[in-house]
Amino acid sequence: MRTYISFRILRGHVSLLAHRKTILLSLALLMVCIVAVVISIGTGSMTIAPIEVIRSLLGIGAEEHLMVIQAIRLPRILIAVLVGASLAAAGAILQGVIRNPLASPDIIGITGGASAAAVAFLNYGAGMLSIRYLPAAAMLGAVAVFIVLYLLSWKNGVKPLRLILVGVGLSSLLSGMTTMMIIFNPNNEASQAYFWLTGSIYGTKMEHVYMILPWTLVFIPLAWVLARHINIGQLGDDIAGGAGSAVQRNRLFLLLISVALAASAVAVGGGIGFVGLIAPHMARKLVGASFGSVLPIASLLGAIIVVLADLAGRMLLQPLDIPVGVFTSAVGAPFFIYLLYTRRNSR
Repeated sequence: MRTYISFRILRGHVSLLAHRKTILLSLALLMVCIVAVVISIGTGSMTIAPIEVIRSLLGIGAEEHLMVIQAIRLPRILIAVLVGASLAAAGAILQGVIRNPLASPDIIGITGGASAAAVAFLNYGAGMLSIRYLPAAAMLGAVAVFIVLYLLSWKNGVKPLRLILVGVGLSSLLSGMTTMMIIFNPNNEASQAYFWLTGSIYGTKMEHVYMILPWTLVFIPLAWVLARHINIGQLGDDIAGGAGSAVQRNRLFLLLISVALAASAVAVGGGIGFVGLIAPHMARKLVGASFGSVLPIASLLGAIIVVLADLAGRMLLQPLDIPVGVFTSAVGAPFFIYLLYTRRNSR
């Protein structure tokens, strides 16, 4: 049995080589994700059988089911899938580019920038602008922090170690700024800010789906096309440059893709933490270190994690609706400590 399967498109001008194990595992995880989505859509104060969920998604279900599913539950579950996949892909790109398994959007300050901008908007801009502009403010905050991060990390090029050290420092600074804005909130809306910072997809609508969908559909495949640059970068800047790779240009481009994915996800879902850290590690355990295999597996795992976390948040403590970020942090924080422990003797 062949280990790799080749694909040729555009009359053979473009060829792709895919790992058979990755394809089979991707199909299996896709099925798990679909099952999780169907179960999650059918679970709630009104329980709907899976077959009825499928019928409603096809537009032939009972009228009362159609309203509940299409107007309330479906947008929320789709957001969970897209946010989870985007955060996981962003984390996989960062870990590959920075060559550090502890890297993720929330660790190096991207999520912190979006959070600080969102809280500033809630504190000082919500009275003048519609709350619908909150995602745009969060995205601008993430992009602004990345620009500062990149400039501060530049010294005859951007080195991975310097980038993550500056990112950790920026993340701490932004966390302090966000806390100060909540404490001195002139509008007394701290609860709303805390709810957003925790990470929640409660109350999301189809307009949010349409907002994040183009980012996910464009940038995850684009990152996969550029997988070879991340793979060769794992050998070090000198070897990658000697092999003909434009190291700094490719690094900047890949970092921009990661920021775009993370910013769009945080803009819609809030500060959902640790998905970008956990999913890539799980993917590497399953398919190895090749980025072309890690990216699709990590994206699917991220989607499954957020869907299941949202389901747990809705069902475990009814009638309370616990934010998704509470459950991802409950799993992610111990996992982060475990990673630090296992790498304590590494250089």
